[in-house]
Amino acid sequence: MARAFPEPGRPVSLPGVELRRTGGSYDLLAAGVGPALAAASVSAALTAATLTGEPYALVVSAGIAGGFLPEAPVGSLVVADRITVADLGAESAEGFLPVTELGFGTVTHRPPDSLVRAAGAAAGARRGEILTVSTVTGTAARAAALRVRHPEALAEAMEGFGVAEAAGAHGTPVLEIRAVSNPVGPRDRAAWRIGEALAALTTAFGKLAPLLESWNRHDQ
Repeated sequence: MARAFPEPGRPVSLPGVELRRTGGSYDLLAAGVGPALAAASVSAALTAATLTGEPYALVVSAGIAGGFLPEAPVGSLVVADRITVADLGAESAEGFLPVTELGFGTVTHRPPDSLVRAAGAAAGARRGEILTVSTVTGTAARAAALRVRHPEALAEAMEGFGVAEAAGAHGTPVLEIRAVSNPVGPRDRAAWRIGEALAALTTAFGKLAPLLESWNRHDQ
């Protein structure tokens, strides 16, 4: 993704986090794998920026994802209008219960509508729900179960909800964009197209950069 920016940037050390600053508008952070590490890394960056007097105006979670066919084929782009954690809750005799049905927590964050629409149009991405999972789907049965619980989901990844939780705690808007590298379903490494997905993501960010710089959070 860093290749989408005109210059490679420089490393910046903030308390608890290392990132790369590309010009004056963007800081790139490798947040790690999984929602917990992503939340911790992003929260550290947001806190450090606030303490230095330069708080972030927007957090963008970007990466590759599994896509639900046929809506999100390999190589396509998806922008989240809902960022939903799919496996935070409890199993019961009646099936899976999300944490909200247990009486606490949240399972969905909604990025600003105006930003989602504009980002989808600029990047040529489909807008829809992106699921966050701690364990990547690797069977047809798990994929089918997720589709039953989340019939409008387009993709699954591992970090978006953690990033959104951190951003929400700091009152910072969040956006999630993913490039599809493989179908959600039986694990088949031969079907992965990670290089193609990363290239699509890089191209998308080249188109998104002007939008992200000009978007006004008060125009939601």
